[in-house]
Amino acid sequence: MDDGIFKAYDIRGLYPQELDAQASGAIGRGIARYLGGGPVVVGRDMRESGIELRASLTSGLRAEGVDVIDIGRVSTPMVYFATNALDAEGGVMITASHNPGAYNGLKVCAREAVPIGGETGLADIAQHARELLSEPLPEPRGALRECDVAQRYYEELLDAFPVRPRLHAVIDAGNGIAGEAVEGLLERLPLEVTRLYFEPDGSFPNHEANPLVLENIADLQRKVVECGADLGIAFDGDGDRCAFIDERGQAVPADLMTALLAKTVLENRLLGAGPGTPIVYDLRSSRVVPETLRAYGAVPVRGRVGHAFLKRTMRERGACFAGELSGHFYFRFPSGYVADDGAAAMMLGLQTMEIAGRPLSELWTPFQRYQQSGEINSRVDDVPATLARVRSHFSGGEVDELDGLTVSFPDWWLNVRPSNTEPLLRLNVEAGSEAEMASRRDEVLAVIRG
Repeated sequence: MDDGIFKAYDIRGLYPQELDAQASGAIGRGIARYLGGGPVVVGRDMRESGIELRASLTSGLRAEGVDVIDIGRVSTPMVYFATNALDAEGGVMITASHNPGAYNGLKVCAREAVPIGGETGLADIAQHARELLSEPLPEPRGALRECDVAQRYYEELLDAFPVRPRLHAVIDAGNGIAGEAVEGLLERLPLEVTRLYFEPDGSFPNHEANPLVLENIADLQRKVVECGADLGIAFDGDGDRCAFIDERGQAVPADLMTALLAKTVLENRLLGAGPGTPIVYDLRSSRVVPETLRAYGAVPVRGRVGHAFLKRTMRERGACFAGELSGHFYFRFPSGYVADDGAAAMMLGLQTMEIAGRPLSELWTPFQRYQQSGEINSRVDDVPATLARVRSHFSGGEVDELDGLTVSFPDWWLNVRPSNTEPLLRLNVEAGSEAEMASRRDEVLAVIRG
């Protein structure tokens, strides 16, 4: 077991070099000891290595006397749903998300699908696993049962988003688990669907299941235009993220999609929204997001980057919806739990279009009021010293340190965040015009790299 598999938000590594059956068994025991009881929900995606990892993980959990509920081959959001719906003490999804087929991993959550990450228990699980790794796995004492939660999960989504869209959508599942996981939901919608790469294949033969990378959505963009479809939807490997393509084949930036979807939530009182509802957004998002939220009566709440932080902020503030630049969209579901869910985002996007009765391009482009740099990485020798240099150079702006360093001016703003794993700084700049954005971007980069 390689210590490097324990990341900020999950466990992930090459199989079997870094994460093998022995490690998975020890991690299962560590999860059981951390949670202090069960039952624990276990699901897996379509990777072949998941079969062996599931067997060893469940053996490790059961060796500690924890009952296991195996929900089979599912998306990550279905594990979150089942953890809450089955009143489980925790849940584990065996997946490496969008990583190449040689990888696998574990996403771990506690009761009510609360994520367990590096700052909230994953370090304790890692320590237990290290101590137990060399021990033979004891005989199982906990029970194992199977449970199919798919129909109950679909009902949750259909209840949350009651409009039944009569649209033509091209959906690219990227050979991940999402195609299989949403098929039963699509069957219950009056939707015309053109399917791309719905066959689950952990080797990802067509493209990586990461919709943030433009080359991975090229086939989808072409197909939308070729078919004359209303929109395109791309899922990531484990189904907790999605991206939207308009009828022209243009990718919709996730922060502008957050503004559009939030508008629908607020106007239609979805997810329990009402006057003064808090809605959370990734602090790298365009200023148009908080401006839109205020315009429709919500309380905008800036959130730290990363699903564990955004979900925690949602729970603390009682928010019903959130969006992140990575394509994660977050929901407080009718049954009370908070989770990121690509299928729910799809449902909300379809509902948005059906209600408006207008092309997606007409719905999102009015939010394109500012010019953004996109995220730019710089390798630096001394992260704290570089941040201090940026802060000093731009001392005339309004400063906050919610996540890295944000400096705001009336006509532009910057955010510089350190990477969790490398000596990198990640820069985002937004301004009112392309010329000013480029000028400010270059000025900040000169300070960072100087």
